[in-house]
Amino acid sequence: MAQTVLLTGITGFIAKQIAHDLLARGYNVRGSLRSAGRADEVRAAVGPEGLDRLEFVELDLTADSGWAAAMEGADALIHTASPFPLGQPDDELELIRPAVEGTRRALRAAQTAGVRRVVLTASMVTVIHKDHAPGHVFGPEDHSDPDHATITAYGKSKTLAERAAWTFVEEHPEMRVTTIHPGLVAGEPRDAQYGTSLTVVERILSAKDPMQPDIRFPVSDLGDVSALHVAALEQQESAGSRIIAASGTETMPGIAALFAEHFPGRGIRTRTAPKLLLKALALFDPSVRTVLPDLGRSYDVDPASGAALLGRELVDPDAALLASARFLERRTG
Repeated sequence: MAQTVLLTGITGFIAKQIAHDLLARGYNVRGSLRSAGRADEVRAAVGPEGLDRLEFVELDLTADSGWAAAMEGADALIHTASPFPLGQPDDELELIRPAVEGTRRALRAAQTAGVRRVVLTASMVTVIHKDHAPGHVFGPEDHSDPDHATITAYGKSKTLAERAAWTFVEEHPEMRVTTIHPGLVAGEPRDAQYGTSLTVVERILSAKDPMQPDIRFPVSDLGDVSALHVAALEQQESAGSRIIAASGTETMPGIAALFAEHFPGRGIRTRTAPKLLLKALALFDPSVRTVLPDLGRSYDVDPASGAALLGRELVDPDAALLASARFLERRTG
């Protein structure tokens, strides 16, 4: 009999790809939604294969209602649901509370139902925000400091949620948890409902800005991120591990240069914005103020854990970014 996976946050950019890949491998998928009205959107995105093995439940990260029923008969949990903001909120608890409580709620429901195998979507922001020596390469052994000068409210929410997950595992050692850590996820979405996931790509491709801030991102391919969730689920020895899902890093000026080369008619600006200018803009724009601590920060990431789990190299950052850009180009012309 096919295994049933409860996949939280199934309307998400990453989760839709995971749902498609699970169905293609013969799993039954029970996807959680905050609103049943988006079920048809998900069916269209992940289909047509395996739609007879796809069902939906309504769940909220901040409420207990429905979790026990959602776990009934499930063999595993993939927890992707987490709030992702367009901008940083005035009160960071708006992000931290649902992220941390939602993770605890999902794990508690799984443990109560006897579901031991769990894969959690974490983030590279739970890895890279800490003091480090020059030339340090970030890997699974690195844990962000939630009070670090470079971390945002979103980064803090993800860091504290992951910390809560590993604390739960310490208290319930029968739980077999793997965390997957994507960075800026690029690649071709399964549909046009990708939310804020491609904001950086859209902004640069639109040639909206005269200059680019010198901010560096770990970059992940959407297909790799999904494949790592499925591989972690299937490879029991990955339990207890943190898996890096980013194949490398890229700066915003670097992404702009890549897009300018491949889309020469768009007039994309590649010049790096002076730090003094950004400091001045930050006096009036909170979104600019948020990124100031990360300006000029140089680091790299070690993709070895992700490559080992998949048995192949991860997709190159430029290839993933160009896949997103070409998707957006087809949509906007």
